[in-house]
Amino acid sequence: MSRIGNAPISILSGITITVDKSNIVTVKGPKGELKQAVDSDISIAIEDGVLTVKRPTEQKRHKALHGLYRALINNMVEGVSNGYKKELELVGVGYRATNTGNLLEIQVGYSHPIYFMVPNELKVETISEKGKPPLIVLEGIDKQLIGQVAAKIRAFRKPEPYKGKGIKFKGEVLRKKAGKTASA
Repeated sequence: MSRIGNAPISILSGITITVDKSNIVTVKGPKGELKQAVDSDISIAIEDGVLTVKRPTEQKRHKALHGLYRALINNMVEGVSNGYKKELELVGVGYRATNTGNLLEIQVGYSHPIYFMVPNELKVETISEKGKPPLIVLEGIDKQLIGQVAAKIRAFRKPEPYKGKGIKFKGEVLRKKAGKTASA
């Protein structure tokens, strides 16, 4: 039984959801518009400001798609109403980040700076405060795109397990390893 798939999605005021004949769901809200193609087996019903996702059978494939599409549509509704935000910290001496529009310049201990073009759908901001590690803030309405871009930025210099230097998500807890011990 899919617990996620059975949960209804409440549609807030100011958000419109349309489903066309080829099963493409369009969600419009104050922050923008998102589209998602849904498998033809899954049916979507909108009644009294509540969206429900239904599956035709109890097959394993239908159960998996049921929960998946309900979660994707819920993320779209959340994105166009509130938006999503991810913050990355640069931990290390001399590590810094600057941005010019959507062009991100990161210096994380290599012999050269890394230039990364953030997609136009996202807004990027860099914050450098004295005494705190530099921050890269990504904001947008597409949860999947923000996660993918954040993971790509983090991959430029993953946090190492001994000192924790690298690019990490804000609030991420790293498991540190013990260093070498001198033997007598």
